[in-house]
Amino acid sequence: MPEQRITLSISSLLLILLAIPLLILLWQLRSLLLILMISVVLASSIEPVVNWAENYRVPRWLAVVLVYLTLIGVLIGAGLIVGPAIFEQIERLIRQIPVSLKSMFNLAENWVMGLSATRPELVDQLFHQVLDVQALTRWVIRSSQQLLVRSYGVTTGIVGGVFSLILAIFLSGYMLADSRTLIKNLVRLLPQPWDDRLAAQIAPMSDRIGSYIRGRVLVSAILGVVITISLSQLGLSDFALGLGAIAGVTNLIPFLGPILGAIPALVVAISQGGWAFLWVLLLYVIIQNLETYLLDPLLVGSSVGVHPLYQLLAVLGGAQVLGIIGALIVPPWIAGGAVLLENLYLRPKLMAERRQKTASPPLTGPPGSHGLESPADSTPAGG
Repeated sequence: MPEQRITLSISSLLLILLAIPLLILLWQLRSLLLILMISVVLASSIEPVVNWAENYRVPRWLAVVLVYLTLIGVLIGAGLIVGPAIFEQIERLIRQIPVSLKSMFNLAENWVMGLSATRPELVDQLFHQVLDVQALTRWVIRSSQQLLVRSYGVTTGIVGGVFSLILAIFLSGYMLADSRTLIKNLVRLLPQPWDDRLAAQIAPMSDRIGSYIRGRVLVSAILGVVITISLSQLGLSDFALGLGAIAGVTNLIPFLGPILGAIPALVVAISQGGWAFLWVLLLYVIIQNLETYLLDPLLVGSSVGVHPLYQLLAVLGGAQVLGIIGALIVPPWIAGGAVLLENLYLRPKLMAERRQKTASPPLTGPPGSHGLESPADSTPAGG
């Protein structure tokens, strides 16, 4: 077997050395990069509406302004109508959760003591010395608060609050208004033929990112309304609007969102009694299956183009690095990156392998050999 040697040219070494300060610079500019990522997602989400308006001879810049003013007006109007009630219910919900957790541990303690009536001292020792219900309750509350604070701190530290959100909206509007010029100037930096290849992928990438976001927003809105109405019918009308809003927001996060949205509702339902807890649990199970088997295939469809395992890893990785914002932003970017991987690498690789198989001569053995030539290959061309 010939010995293989790995050679490193001067140009490759220079590229590696230049990549190190470039990575350091990108890390220092991570706040700006995250704003750009959010801007691209926003621009991709509303681009079809802008293109539709442009087809009716509306100037593109005017279409962008009208779309953003409409969206902002709708959000402000919805906030003024239902916002106060949602925030008031969420505030009461925060006060109710510790009480419900304590009630849950008390119910568990009473249930176990009822089953162990012959040895009550053993159960009492188990709950008060081994488990320490009060300490466990305080730990759950403290851990939840720390998780929220950490997520909020990471998010605000990187995104920069309301000002950065306004900046992201402004940048996305500029991207939409002058997208053709921006794309043309960007691809000109690449050598041929990669400039044309990359330019051809901008539209499918934008379409996939936008389709993913629009589908998730629509699914989350539907589930939020359904959960609000259902919880009102199940006796949780005092918290139904707040819990529905929480479920609608958390459902924007794939996989983990429905679980996060169900936890506060289940905790509150415990204080209402065992039957209320079972009905709420059944409701969220039905909602989860409705989303998985009906709404996602119908409204989101194959817009992601990524295996569910990779989507889950994208959610976990984004949440680990960027908090809640990362769990929302990273999956659509993974979906857009899948377009590049598919069209620029996997598909050309598959076509090259097929051409190689077609161009390679058939294997034939010496005269008289058997099994090396199929009957179809031995058929004369004129046969």
